[in-house]
Amino acid sequence: MRFGVVLEAFLDRTLDDALDLLAATAPAVTDLEVGVGGFAPSPHCDVERLLHDQRARTAWLDGIEARGFRVSALNVSGNPLDPDHELRRRHDTDLRNAVRLASLLGVDRIVAMAGCPGGLPGDRTVHFDAGGWLPYLAGIHARQWDDAVLPYWTELAAETQREHPTLLICVELHPGTCVYNSETLERFAAIAPNLAANLDPSHLFWQRMDPLVVAATLARVGHAHAKDVVFNERPLALNGLLDHRWSPTDPDAPWTFATVGRGHGAEWWSSFTAVLAERGVESIAIEHEDPRVDAAHGVAEAAAFLAEATAAPRVREPAG
Repeated sequence: MRFGVVLEAFLDRTLDDALDLLAATAPAVTDLEVGVGGFAPSPHCDVERLLHDQRARTAWLDGIEARGFRVSALNVSGNPLDPDHELRRRHDTDLRNAVRLASLLGVDRIVAMAGCPGGLPGDRTVHFDAGGWLPYLAGIHARQWDDAVLPYWTELAAETQREHPTLLICVELHPGTCVYNSETLERFAAIAPNLAANLDPSHLFWQRMDPLVVAATLARVGHAHAKDVVFNERPLALNGLLDHRWSPTDPDAPWTFATVGRGHGAEWWSSFTAVLAERGVESIAIEHEDPRVDAAHGVAEAAAFLAEATAAPRVREPAG
């Protein structure tokens, strides 16, 4: 299992600065998951230039590989089903460009999101339907699936197969999208053989799912994130898991994302990476969203923890 990092943690740093930091503080990290569009900015990759300039692509890749790193995945997490026409168009373009760029770079994993449309035709905002608890929620998920998810991803998967036959598009099981648990991922993966899961245990922990069971049983797992969760007992007792706060920035929410190892111990993470390896997953990328720890310290702590937990740290080869 190789260890990587989602470079979104370092949006305030240039690519060179981020690589310098990783080399100095997280020697177990060899892989990079590079943002190329979607919700987050992409300061570490000039997508348009790399798409159209072979020499720029070569220079960009050579600069990464000369430092002992490799690009394991491109991240384009967005909402290509958004009812806002402009946002939908932009995220769809970003996703298709990511497929093209992955083909040109020889990268075989894209991390994305399945997306979420409006509840009814004409809606101007996204409607996430996690269950028909009340009459006005009944049937929305089925309509969204039939009218938006299935046709969009059937076409996109076919185009991807033609463009880059060995590429897997790995979507996060993420509440707020139409794919957020095992049942919805299985339906999604059944659309085409190049659609898979990007497994982030933190998104499962707070839904009270068991990531070890999910990892062992999903039809197709192509990539993984390393991120933990802590439950804050007093707020949890008062407000439960369905809390409206944005937990990555609010340390007093009922649950918050956490640096790897702060929520679950070494034995658990050793078991998780072992299950991933059995499923053929070769790289796990540290994603930092802990509101209590800055990114530089959080990524370094997570990398050291994972290396010790798996007892198999992979140190980069010296440049040259």
